[in-house]
Amino acid sequence: MTAASARRIIEVVDYNPQWQQAFNIEQGLLKGVIGNNAITIEHIGSTAVVGLAAKPIIDILIEVSSLELLDRVNESIAELGYVVKGENGISGRRYFQKGGHQRSHHIHAFVADDPHLERHRAFKAYLSHHSAIAQEYSKLKQAAAVVCDNDMTRYMALKNDFIAHHETLAVQWFRHS
Repeated sequence: MTAASARRIIEVVDYNPQWQQAFNIEQGLLKGVIGNNAITIEHIGSTAVVGLAAKPIIDILIEVSSLELLDRVNESIAELGYVVKGENGISGRRYFQKGGHQRSHHIHAFVADDPHLERHRAFKAYLSHHSAIAQEYSKLKQAAAVVCDNDMTRYMALKNDFIAHHETLAVQWFRHS
């Protein structure tokens, strides 16, 4: 384990209604920086699903008209406390992290009509509308956090099969709901 990963603690906590307020504040700040290039700025991920246990990190999905215009405001986004990470492993994405090793916010930005937008929206909506599946996911994440020894790669691996299965179902459900 590297020194950097040793400082990061993976914790899954019960749902906190203050997560919505934290998103609302950040949404306003981001809209001020990104302006009209932002088509939507949405709260996604586990903190956006009422009742779902989560790592206390606010995930934000931004749909933009132009990635090039978004790249031009990287410095302003960094002034809000974000680290600019570029695509960070997903082609066509712009990714930003805030909060250092104990992250508080993640931004995932895509240009309009990118398929990743639907995937993120579908998974959130699916979990919001299927409480039994959301509770199963909560329990899985809590158990993974206990056994992963603060290793993010291991934590993610423990969730991968569940996410892959339910994300496929979520997209199908989302398209027909």
